[in-house]
Amino acid sequence: MKILVVIPTYNEKDNIEKMINSVLSLSLNGKENNNDRNNINRNKFNGDDNINAINLLIVDDNSPDGTNTIILNLKNKKIDGHYVFAERLFLIKRHAKLGLGTAYVEGFKFAAENNYDYVITMDCDFSHDPGEIKKFIETIENKKCGLVVGSRYKDGIRIINWKMSRLLISYFANIYAKFITGIDVTDLTGGFNAYSAECLNKINFKGIKSKGYAFQIEMKYRIVKQKCVYEEIPIIFYERTFGKSKMSKSIIFEAFFMVLKLRLGIYK
Repeated sequence: MKILVVIPTYNEKDNIEKMINSVLSLSLNGKENNNDRNNINRNKFNGDDNINAINLLIVDDNSPDGTNTIILNLKNKKIDGHYVFAERLFLIKRHAKLGLGTAYVEGFKFAAENNYDYVITMDCDFSHDPGEIKKFIETIENKKCGLVVGSRYKDGIRIINWKMSRLLISYFANIYAKFITGIDVTDLTGGFNAYSAECLNKINFKGIKSKGYAFQIEMKYRIVKQKCVYEEIPIIFYERTFGKSKMSKSIIFEAFFMVLKLRLGIYK
Protein backbone atom coordinates (compact mmCIF):
# COMPACT_ATOMS: atom_id res chain seq x y z
CA MET A 1 0.00 0.00 0.00
CA LYS A 2 1.62 3.21 -1.23
CA ILE A 3 0.23 6.46 0.15
CA LEU A 4 0.95 9.96 -1.10
CA VAL A 5 0.07 13.06 0.90
CA VAL A 6 -0.26 16.12 -1.36
CA ILE A 7 0.05 19.61 0.10
CA PRO A 8 -0.09 22.81 -1.98
CA THR A 9 1.92 25.71 -0.57
CA TYR A 10 2.29 29.44 -1.02
CA ASN A 11 4.23 31.39 1.59
CA GLU A 12 4.21 28.71 4.29
CA LYS A 13 7.75 29.13 5.66
CA ASP A 14 6.42 29.25 9.22
CA ASN A 15 4.65 25.89 8.91
CA ILE A 16 6.40 23.81 6.26
CA GLU A 17 9.25 22.23 8.26
CA LYS A 18 7.00 21.21 11.11
CA MET A 19 4.43 19.84 8.68
CA ILE A 20 6.99 17.76 6.80
CA ASN A 21 8.31 16.29 10.03
CA SER A 22 4.78 15.60 11.27
CA VAL A 23 3.65 13.78 8.11
CA LEU A 24 6.81 11.78 7.51
CA SER A 25 7.08 10.69 11.14
CA LEU A 26 3.74 8.90 10.87
CA SER A 27 3.69 5.13 10.94
CA LEU A 28 0.78 2.83 10.23
CA ASN A 29 1.91 0.12 12.62
CA GLY A 30 1.31 2.17 15.75
CA LYS A 31 4.93 3.21 16.28
CA GLU A 32 6.14 6.65 15.36
CA ASN A 33 9.13 7.06 13.09
CA ASN A 34 11.22 9.70 14.83
CA ASN A 35 14.04 9.73 12.25
CA ASP A 36 16.64 8.60 14.76
CA ARG A 37 19.72 6.54 13.89
CA ASN A 38 17.75 3.32 13.80
CA ASN A 39 15.07 4.41 11.37
CA ILE A 40 16.57 7.22 9.26
CA ASN A 41 15.14 7.33 5.75
CA ARG A 42 12.98 4.30 6.47
CA ASN A 43 10.54 3.94 3.62
CA LYS A 44 8.78 0.99 5.15
CA PHE A 45 6.69 0.07 8.17
CA ASN A 46 6.04 -3.64 7.87
CA GLY A 47 9.21 -5.00 6.30
CA ASP A 48 8.69 -3.99 2.67
CA ASP A 49 9.71 -0.74 0.95
CA ASN A 50 6.35 -0.55 -0.82
CA ILE A 51 4.12 -1.55 2.08
CA ASN A 52 2.40 1.12 4.16
CA ALA A 53 4.79 3.85 3.01
CA ILE A 54 3.62 7.42 3.54
CA ASN A 55 5.30 9.80 1.12
CA LEU A 56 4.81 13.54 0.81
CA LEU A 57 4.57 15.76 -2.26
CA ILE A 58 4.66 19.54 -1.87
CA VAL A 59 3.38 21.58 -4.81
CA ASP A 60 4.76 25.08 -4.27
CA ASP A 61 3.60 28.08 -6.30
CA ASN A 62 6.99 29.81 -6.33
CA SER A 63 6.60 31.15 -2.79
CA PRO A 64 8.58 34.40 -2.43
CA ASP A 65 9.11 33.74 1.28
CA GLY A 66 11.49 30.84 0.62
CA THR A 67 9.14 27.94 1.38
CA ASN A 68 10.63 25.83 -1.41
CA THR A 69 14.19 26.45 -0.16
CA ILE A 70 13.23 25.00 3.22
CA ILE A 71 11.74 21.94 1.48
CA LEU A 72 14.88 21.36 -0.57
CA ASN A 73 17.09 21.73 2.50
CA LEU A 74 15.04 19.07 4.31
CA LYS A 75 15.13 16.79 1.27
CA ASN A 76 18.93 17.02 1.27
CA LYS A 77 19.28 16.77 5.05
CA LYS A 78 21.66 14.08 6.31
CA ILE A 79 22.23 12.52 9.71
CA ASP A 80 25.31 10.34 10.11
CA GLY A 81 25.77 10.43 6.34
CA HIS A 82 22.26 9.18 5.59
CA TYR A 83 19.49 11.18 3.95
CA VAL A 84 16.54 11.65 6.29
CA PHE A 85 13.72 12.30 3.81
CA ALA A 86 15.26 12.10 0.33
CA GLU A 87 13.24 9.12 -0.92
CA ARG A 88 9.95 10.12 0.70
CA LEU A 89 9.78 13.88 0.18
CA PHE A 90 9.08 15.38 -3.24
CA LEU A 91 8.73 18.93 -4.51
CA ILE A 92 7.06 20.35 -7.59
CA LYS A 93 8.05 24.00 -7.84
CA ARG A 94 5.81 25.95 -10.19
CA HIS A 95 6.74 29.24 -11.86
CA ALA A 96 3.87 31.31 -10.45
CA LYS A 97 0.82 31.33 -8.18
CA LEU A 98 -1.44 29.09 -10.26
CA GLY A 99 -4.06 28.13 -7.70
CA LEU A 100 -5.10 25.36 -5.35
CA GLY A 101 -7.04 23.31 -7.89
CA THR A 102 -4.25 23.05 -10.45
CA ALA A 103 -1.79 22.20 -7.66
CA TYR A 104 -3.89 19.22 -6.61
CA VAL A 105 -4.26 18.09 -10.22
CA GLU A 106 -0.44 18.12 -10.46
CA GLY A 107 -0.37 15.96 -7.34
CA PHE A 108 -2.91 13.48 -8.70
CA LYS A 109 -0.92 13.12 -11.93
CA PHE A 110 2.28 12.56 -9.95
CA ALA A 111 0.52 9.86 -7.93
CA ALA A 112 -0.69 8.09 -11.08
CA GLU A 113 2.74 8.21 -12.71
CA ASN A 114 4.36 6.70 -9.61
CA ASN A 115 1.75 4.02 -8.88
CA TYR A 116 0.40 5.23 -5.54
CA ASP A 117 -2.68 3.46 -4.19
CA TYR A 118 -4.13 6.37 -2.21
CA VAL A 119 -3.78 10.14 -2.26
CA ILE A 120 -4.51 12.32 0.77
CA THR A 121 -5.00 16.05 0.33
CA MET A 122 -4.57 18.53 3.17
CA ASP A 123 -3.51 22.07 4.04
CA CYS A 124 -0.08 23.09 5.26
CA ASP A 125 -1.20 25.42 8.04
CA PHE A 126 -2.15 22.70 10.57
CA SER A 127 -5.85 23.44 10.21
CA HIS A 128 -5.83 19.74 9.34
CA ASP A 129 -4.21 17.50 11.95
CA PRO A 130 -1.63 15.15 10.36
CA GLY A 131 -2.35 12.68 13.15
CA GLU A 132 -5.74 11.99 11.57
CA ILE A 133 -4.21 10.67 8.35
CA LYS A 134 -4.26 7.14 9.74
CA LYS A 135 -8.02 7.39 10.28
CA PHE A 136 -8.48 8.25 6.60
CA ILE A 137 -6.37 5.30 5.50
CA GLU A 138 -8.20 2.88 7.78
CA THR A 139 -11.56 4.09 6.46
CA ILE A 140 -10.69 3.95 2.77
CA GLU A 141 -9.17 0.49 3.22
CA ASN A 142 -11.91 -1.02 5.39
CA LYS A 143 -14.85 0.53 3.54
CA LYS A 144 -13.33 -0.09 0.09
CA CYS A 145 -14.37 3.37 -1.04
CA GLY A 146 -13.00 5.77 -3.62
CA LEU A 147 -13.29 8.90 -1.49
CA VAL A 148 -13.14 9.70 2.20
CA VAL A 149 -14.27 13.21 3.11
CA GLY A 150 -12.97 14.80 6.29
CA SER A 151 -16.04 16.71 7.45
CA ARG A 152 -16.08 19.76 9.71
CA TYR A 153 -19.87 19.51 9.97
CA LYS A 154 -20.65 15.82 10.42
CA ASP A 155 -22.16 15.15 13.86
CA GLY A 156 -21.97 18.84 14.76
CA ILE A 157 -19.73 21.80 13.92
CA ARG A 158 -16.06 20.98 14.58
CA ILE A 159 -14.21 24.24 13.90
CA ILE A 160 -11.86 25.86 16.40
CA ASN A 161 -11.17 29.62 16.64
CA TRP A 162 -12.99 30.87 13.54
CA LYS A 163 -14.79 34.20 13.63
CA MET A 164 -18.55 33.79 13.57
CA SER A 165 -18.80 35.59 10.22
CA ARG A 166 -16.40 33.16 8.53
CA LEU A 167 -18.08 30.17 10.13
CA LEU A 168 -21.50 31.27 8.85
CA ILE A 169 -20.16 31.85 5.32
CA SER A 170 -18.61 28.39 5.25
CA TYR A 171 -21.59 26.65 6.82
CA PHE A 172 -24.18 28.15 4.49
CA ALA A 173 -21.89 27.78 1.47
CA ASN A 174 -21.92 24.04 2.11
CA ILE A 175 -25.69 24.00 2.46
CA TYR A 176 -25.98 25.94 -0.83
CA ALA A 177 -23.55 23.63 -2.65
CA LYS A 178 -25.26 20.52 -1.32
CA PHE A 179 -28.71 21.81 -2.32
CA ILE A 180 -27.72 22.87 -5.84
CA THR A 181 -25.59 19.85 -6.72
CA GLY A 182 -27.74 17.27 -4.96
CA ILE A 183 -24.60 15.66 -3.49
CA ASP A 184 -25.28 14.28 -0.02
CA VAL A 185 -22.00 15.41 1.60
CA THR A 186 -22.00 17.68 4.65
CA ASP A 187 -18.63 19.29 3.83
CA LEU A 188 -18.25 19.84 0.10
CA THR A 189 -15.72 22.65 0.51
CA GLY A 190 -13.34 20.88 2.92
CA GLY A 191 -9.80 20.08 1.78
CA PHE A 192 -8.87 17.13 4.04
CA ASN A 193 -9.76 14.15 1.85
CA ALA A 194 -8.49 10.74 0.76
CA TYR A 195 -8.85 9.33 -2.75
CA SER A 196 -8.20 5.89 -4.18
CA ALA A 197 -6.12 5.67 -7.36
CA GLU A 198 -8.86 3.56 -8.93
CA CYS A 199 -11.39 6.34 -8.47
CA LEU A 200 -9.03 9.12 -9.53
CA ASN A 201 -8.38 7.28 -12.79
CA LYS A 202 -12.01 7.87 -13.74
CA ILE A 203 -11.75 11.66 -13.51
CA ASN A 204 -11.16 13.92 -16.52
CA PHE A 205 -8.59 16.26 -15.05
CA LYS A 206 -8.27 18.20 -18.30
CA GLY A 207 -11.84 19.38 -17.80
CA ILE A 208 -11.24 20.80 -14.31
CA LYS A 209 -11.09 24.59 -14.37
CA SER A 210 -11.50 25.47 -10.68
CA LYS A 211 -8.47 27.22 -9.21
CA GLY A 212 -9.60 27.98 -5.67
CA TYR A 213 -11.72 26.18 -3.10
CA ALA A 214 -14.35 25.53 -5.78
CA PHE A 215 -12.03 22.68 -6.73
CA GLN A 216 -13.06 20.80 -3.59
CA ILE A 217 -16.72 20.95 -4.62
CA GLU A 218 -15.97 20.03 -8.23
CA MET A 219 -13.85 17.02 -7.30
CA LYS A 220 -16.46 15.61 -4.95
CA TYR A 221 -19.16 16.17 -7.56
CA ARG A 222 -17.14 14.38 -10.25
CA ILE A 223 -16.31 11.51 -7.88
CA VAL A 224 -19.97 10.96 -7.02
CA LYS A 225 -21.04 11.21 -10.66
CA GLN A 226 -18.55 8.46 -11.46
CA LYS A 227 -20.41 6.33 -8.92
CA CYS A 228 -17.41 5.93 -6.65
CA VAL A 229 -18.32 4.87 -3.13
CA TYR A 230 -17.63 7.62 -0.59
CA GLU A 231 -17.63 7.99 3.18
CA GLU A 232 -17.55 10.98 5.52
CA ILE A 233 -15.63 11.01 8.76
CA PRO A 234 -15.70 13.82 11.34
CA ILE A 235 -12.54 15.88 11.78
CA ILE A 236 -11.63 18.87 13.90
CA PHE A 237 -10.60 21.95 11.92
CA TYR A 238 -8.24 24.42 13.58
CA GLU A 239 -7.69 28.03 12.54
CA ARG A 240 -4.11 28.54 11.39
CA THR A 241 -1.63 29.91 13.95
CA PHE A 242 1.04 31.15 11.54
CA GLY A 243 0.79 32.70 8.09
CA LYS A 244 -2.20 34.21 6.31
CA SER A 245 -5.39 32.64 5.02
CA LYS A 246 -5.65 32.37 1.21
CA MET A 247 -9.40 33.02 1.23
CA SER A 248 -10.57 35.94 -0.95
CA LYS A 249 -13.73 37.35 -2.55
CA SER A 250 -12.71 36.00 -5.96
CA ILE A 251 -12.41 32.49 -4.52
CA ILE A 252 -15.89 32.77 -3.00
CA PHE A 253 -17.40 33.99 -6.29
CA GLU A 254 -15.68 31.20 -8.23
CA ALA A 255 -17.22 28.62 -5.92
CA PHE A 256 -20.68 30.21 -6.17
CA PHE A 257 -20.77 30.07 -9.97
CA MET A 258 -18.98 26.71 -10.24
CA VAL A 259 -21.81 25.07 -8.30
CA LEU A 260 -24.32 26.42 -10.82
CA LYS A 261 -22.22 25.19 -13.75
CA LEU A 262 -22.04 21.73 -12.25
CA ARG A 263 -25.79 21.64 -11.71
CA LEU A 264 -26.42 22.76 -15.31
CA GLY A 265 -23.97 20.21 -16.66
CA ILE A 266 -21.56 22.88 -17.98
CA TYR A 267 -18.38 20.93 -17.42
CA LYS A 268 -16.31 18.41 -19.35
